[in-house]
Amino acid sequence: MNTTAPPSYRFGISGLQRSLLLFVVLPIVLLTALGIRFGLGQANQFQEKRLKNDLELIGRAISLPVGNALNKGDMHAVELALGSVFVLGEVYGASVFDAAGNRIASAGITESDLTGTTIPDRIRSTGEGQEAFSRVGGRHLFSHFLPLFDTAGQIQGLIQITRRASDFGHALQQLTIIAWLVWGVFSLVILAGVLLGHYGGVGRHVDKLLEHMQRVAAGDLSHRAALDGPSEVASLALGLNRMLDSIEQANRQLEAHQAAETQLLAQLKDNEKMAAIGSMASGIAHELGAPLSVIDGRARRLERSANLDEQQLHNLAGIRSQVSRLTRTVNQLLDYCRPTAIRLRDLTPAVLIETAVEAIRPELEAAGRALHSHIEADLPTFRGDGGRLELALLNLLRNALQASRSAITIHAVEERQQLCIRITDDGPGLPDHALETLLEPFFTTKSPGEGTGLGLAIVQAVAEEHGGSLQLRNRPTGGCEASLCLPLTREEPNHG
Repeated sequence: MNTTAPPSYRFGISGLQRSLLLFVVLPIVLLTALGIRFGLGQANQFQEKRLKNDLELIGRAISLPVGNALNKGDMHAVELALGSVFVLGEVYGASVFDAAGNRIASAGITESDLTGTTIPDRIRSTGEGQEAFSRVGGRHLFSHFLPLFDTAGQIQGLIQITRRASDFGHALQQLTIIAWLVWGVFSLVILAGVLLGHYGGVGRHVDKLLEHMQRVAAGDLSHRAALDGPSEVASLALGLNRMLDSIEQANRQLEAHQAAETQLLAQLKDNEKMAAIGSMASGIAHELGAPLSVIDGRARRLERSANLDEQQLHNLAGIRSQVSRLTRTVNQLLDYCRPTAIRLRDLTPAVLIETAVEAIRPELEAAGRALHSHIEADLPTFRGDGGRLELALLNLLRNALQASRSAITIHAVEERQQLCIRITDDGPGLPDHALETLLEPFFTTKSPGEGTGLGLAIVQAVAEEHGGSLQLRNRPTGGCEASLCLPLTREEPNHG
């Protein structure tokens, strides 16, 4: 992800601001400019019409006294009437012409002769006033012509009232300057308002959102954007946070899958290793079984001889003891490595437990340990492999015997449609290892020669064969409690 800020933000104008300027500010500025242009045109027309009307009113105001003076032939009165126009308004000149266009009297700057123009003819034909622009003495003039009537209502001449043509534009010049200055200030205010409003309302929140995204792009996936600003920006921030949450969750799932895969691979390797060890151990056990039986048999025959002294008998007893230990180890290897197919039949819990207790009683007596049995009355029968279950109980009893100081207790109760056989001892309790480790084959905390590490592994295998479970825990009063729980339902247990 590119962590560099967009170029538009480095120069102060963002793409969104450019869009606002192009599609909002520029249309407003152009529309206001067109409005001002149209308004100035209308004002110019109004002002021009007003000035023309002023001239017409001035002409009509003096047409009556001038007409009367002409009827009387009083030229002095005509000149006085013409001179009065400069008092009535902003007039540049006034003249009186006869019907043919010859000037009779004048005041100020006016046309000297109208005979070469069409104005007298148009006035005589229409009887209405006329307007015209002309150049007199190097100056542009605007003239308004009005007819003069005699007592009979006939046109006897015409009056010309003039003013400078520049007067029409001069009146609007100042207004035009002010209008365009106001338009310029208005445009700048709109521009500044849009830019500042965008930054205050949107831009600064977008900048913050970009900063959050840059932190994420730099690798800080735990960072989350603040949900402030307008709803649209807050929605973007919320979407970014949800995307980061999804990525984080996906990473956790990926890590969990990788960990599970690593653990599975380790378990597969362990299983392969244990399978290889089990295969080798099975072969060794089969090979050792026959020689050990031969050794034990010959040692037994030697013990029966009458010509052996006490030391020799003691040595033979030691040989038989070691052969017995080796034979038990071989049997455990065979029990662990043999196929797990079980033979089901109806079993009575009390009989099963009593059979296992009788099998280990010689070892209990030799070690001087007491065994207390507490078997719940009326325990229901269940289906199982008596030989495999007896083997499991023997291993649990033998472990309790080796750990105990004085006594072992065995309880048998029905709990939640299960037969739970609990064997407790008064020994030091479980070693400081995980339960999974204690159940691993060939793992033992006992001294060399005291255990093979297969006892609990065999019990666990038998429990799984019957759909049950093995539980180990330390007792609050001291010692260890091993619980073998087997289902009492009518469903067939697992045959392996």
